[in-house]
Amino acid sequence: MKLPKSLGMLFLGIWLIVTGLIPLLNLSFSGLGIFMALFAIAAGVLVILGR
Repeated sequence: MKLPKSLGMLFLGIWLIVTGLIPLLNLSFSGLGIFMALFAIAAGVLVILGR
C-alpha cells in the first residue's frame, strides 16, 4: 500500500471521521481527548509543511 503524497490530508480526514464517530457511537476511554488532540496537532503540522 502506497502512502498518498499528502499524508497531512489523510491524517486530517481520519481525524474528522473519528471525531464524528465518537459521539455517534458513544465511544469513551481514558486518554481519548489527549489522543485526539495529538492526532489533530500531527495532522495540522503535516498540512502546514505540505506533506
